[in-house]
Amino acid sequence: MIKKPFIKAWTVVASLAILFVMMCGSVNILASTAYTGMRDITSLELVNEMRVGWNLGNTLDAIGGETNWGNPKTTKEMIDKVKEMGFNTMRFPVTWGGHVGQAPDYKINKEWLDRVEEVVNYALSNDMYAIINLHHENSWLVPTYAQEKRSTEQLVKIWEQVATRFKDYGDYLIFETMNEPRVENSPNEWSGGTPENRQVINNFNLAAVNTIRSTGGNNAKRHIMIPAHAASAIDVALNDLVIPNNDDRIIISIHNYSPYFFAMDVNGTASWGSSSDRSSLAGELDALYNRFVKNGRAVVIGEFGTINKNNESDRIEHAEFFVKEAKKRGIPVIWWDNGYNEAGKGESYALLNRRSLTWYHPEIAKALIRGAGGVPEPTFTPAPEPTPDPVEDILYGDLNGDGVINSIDYNLLGRYILEVIDELPVENYTVAADLNGDGIINSNDAILLGRFILEIINEFPVDKGA
Repeated sequence: MIKKPFIKAWTVVASLAILFVMMCGSVNILASTAYTGMRDITSLELVNEMRVGWNLGNTLDAIGGETNWGNPKTTKEMIDKVKEMGFNTMRFPVTWGGHVGQAPDYKINKEWLDRVEEVVNYALSNDMYAIINLHHENSWLVPTYAQEKRSTEQLVKIWEQVATRFKDYGDYLIFETMNEPRVENSPNEWSGGTPENRQVINNFNLAAVNTIRSTGGNNAKRHIMIPAHAASAIDVALNDLVIPNNDDRIIISIHNYSPYFFAMDVNGTASWGSSSDRSSLAGELDALYNRFVKNGRAVVIGEFGTINKNNESDRIEHAEFFVKEAKKRGIPVIWWDNGYNEAGKGESYALLNRRSLTWYHPEIAKALIRGAGGVPEPTFTPAPEPTPDPVEDILYGDLNGDGVINSIDYNLLGRYILEVIDELPVENYTVAADLNGDGIINSNDAILLGRFILEIINEFPVDKGA
C-alpha cells in the first residue's frame, strides 16, 4: 500500500532502457528487464518494489508436462493480462524432476529449460519481477538424514544448470531454492516437522545458495528466497531456520493461507471480516515483521489465497485487507492461481480464465491491486509523473519538529505506518518521513530511522540524493 501520495515518482528515462532479444530455441523474446544488471539495493528495497504478484500455478510445475493438469499452454497474452490488471510480480513454480536425466549429472532436458526461460521472459518483457523455483520435488528431495546425500546431489546439479542459464539476468529475476520442503505423509508434515527435517532443510538451503553463488555472473549478488520447513510461518519451523552464510541477499519465503477454515477448508466458514478476523490476521503479519523485517531481513509471502465458496464479498474484503496490512509491514504477497475455479470445491483459487483471457473474479483481482496501492483496473502503465523540485530546509527523520532525531520520532513513525495516527506533527511530514526517497512511507523508512538513532548509519539515503 502506498501510504500517502507520491512526493517523488521515479522517472523512467526512455533513453536508458535497453532491449535485448533473447533466443530460446527458435523463439525470439524481447525482455526489457532481463539484462538490467544488479542494482545496489537491499533485499528490503527490492521486495518493496514487488508490491503484489500472481502465481502461474499447476502449469510449469504440473507433473508430466505443462498442460498435464488441465491448464492451457502459457502464452505471453496471459501474462500481459496479469500485468494489465496491475500485478507487477510473477512467481513461476517449476517442477524439474521429470525433465532430468540419470545420476550423476541429472542433465535437464534442453527443450524444457528453453521453455521455462521463454515463459519467464513473458514477465520480464512486461517489466515485472519473476521468481523461479523447484516445485513438487518431494519425491526425491527428502529432508531426512538417510536421504540427504542423494537429495543434495540432485539439488546441486539442478541449481547449477538453472543458475548458469540465467546468470546474466538482472535482479528482476529471483531464485527460490525450494517450495515446501517436507516429508510427505509424515505425522509432522504441516506442523513444523522434526528437528532432523529442519536441520536437513537448512543444509539443502545452504547447498542451493552456495551452488547459485558459485556460478558467477549476476548470481554472485542475486536475491534468493529460502523456505523453512514447508514454507511455514509457525514458530517451531522459523525458530530453527538458519540463513545460509548470513547472506544479506536472502529473502524468507512464507506461504500463508490464513485463516485455514476460510481460505482452504471447503467445509469451513465462508465468512470473514469481523474485528477478531482482522486482528488475528494482522497479528500473524506482525509476527513476521517483528521476527524478520524489523531486523533487516526481507520476507515474501510467495503463496496465499482463498478458495471459491460462492462468497465473493468476503473474499474481496479478505484480499484487500491482507495485501494492505502486509504492505504496511514491508511484505509483498503473491496470489496462488492454479487455474481451477469451480465453486464449492477444494483448490478453487483461480482468478484468471487463461483460455478466454478474462477474469473469473475481477473484483478480487482489483482488491489485491488496491491493497498494494495500485490502480485497480486493467490498464496500461501510465506515464510517470515528473519529479517535483526538492523541498528546502527539511530535517529528514525529525517528525515532531523539535530539531532532534530520537526515539520519539521512531515511535511516531511506527504509529503512522500502522495507521494508529493519520499524520505526523511536523510540517511536510510526507517528505521528512520518506527516508529513502522512494515516495512511500513504510517499514523500510522505520528501519533506516532506527539505524540512524543507534548510530549504525550517519545519514539517510535521501540525504545523499538531496
